[in-house]
Amino acid sequence: MVRAAEEEQNVNSGLGDESTTNNDDKNSDLEMMKEKFAKLLLGEDMSGGGKGVSSALALSNAITNLAASVFGEQSRLEPMPPERQTRWRKEMDWLLSVTDHIVEFVASKQNTNGVNMDVMVTRQRSDLHMNIPALRKLDAMLIECLDNFKGDHEFTYASKNDNESKSMSKREEDKWWLPTPKVPPDGLSDATRKWLQFQKDSVHQVLKAALAINAQILMEMEVPESYTETLPKNGRASLGDYIYKSITVEHFDPDHFLSSMDLTIDHKIVDLKNRIEASVVIWKRKMSAKDGRSGWGSGVSLEKREQFEDRAETILLILKQRYPGIPQSILEISKIEHNCNVGHAILESYSRILESLAHKVLSRIEDVQHADALTQDPSSQSLKLNSLKDSLKIEASGKFPDL
Repeated sequence: MVRAAEEEQNVNSGLGDESTTNNDDKNSDLEMMKEKFAKLLLGEDMSGGGKGVSSALALSNAITNLAASVFGEQSRLEPMPPERQTRWRKEMDWLLSVTDHIVEFVASKQNTNGVNMDVMVTRQRSDLHMNIPALRKLDAMLIECLDNFKGDHEFTYASKNDNESKSMSKREEDKWWLPTPKVPPDGLSDATRKWLQFQKDSVHQVLKAALAINAQILMEMEVPESYTETLPKNGRASLGDYIYKSITVEHFDPDHFLSSMDLTIDHKIVDLKNRIEASVVIWKRKMSAKDGRSGWGSGVSLEKREQFEDRAETILLILKQRYPGIPQSILEISKIEHNCNVGHAILESYSRILESLAHKVLSRIEDVQHADALTQDPSSQSLKLNSLKDSLKIEASGKFPDL
């Protein structure tokens, strides 16, 4: 009986310890959540002096910083550590909980004492109701894709001191810090190649969907006055003579136009994007003001102006999909910094970090495919794998895929 009593006491003691641990975890989460939302309410100004950023920008920065700390070390095709997955889901749930309270009024029919009446009720704002579940699904798809790379998949990563990795010339100068994939001497098996391509196609769909959502939200954001004040008087001055003439020709082909531009480095791509976005803003403002003295000249009809604007926007869409990893443009940065719409801020930052992660995973998959290609044709060592950019090409219409 004494032994039974001791065992019961030990069991109760163990249960007590487990209960204490659970309570400590809950208290820790509560304190962390309080701290995070306190910083958001202060607008990142911990002095409390009222010099902080807007709530929208604070939330955008919080999502961006969280993603950087969680996904910043994802340099290999491997599952995320469980603790990082838990942190990501938990803290994103906290930040996204704000959207549950962003509502709009809608009419609803109610029957009161046999009388039908139209009553205004609240529901989550339409764009949030549609896009938040979509982004959560894309988020889960990316995490699942990384989880699929657990175990042995016929490829590994070389260590920094691996002589074989040092001798491989496939790494580009801008990827020197990334681990080098290693495949068997005779390459991957057909089954692994097909499986790897399936994973790439899945992530590619996530990337296109995230791109589409991000582009739509940025388009809906207002253009800040501080940005328009820095623009030249007409679109031609922004574009330069060559680009201006190329866009206003009678028969316009966006792919031919882009092939004539030097887009070899990110800086030149962003510069072209900045010029075109500035011209689009200028033309829209002139058309909305119905200014007959615009830079297009008096002989250009309103229909022609709209046509040229559509051409410029088509180029922007193609650039965004063909070069998803490029830095943000001046207009995009300005919109994000001056945006006061909390819903837009959350959707833009969430879609942007998913776009970035999808692009990163695609690049890692391509590294493995490139290492496999070298085993089949060693003479191609000096060639750069561009299948990601090629696969992201869209039709000349510049339309995004249906979601």
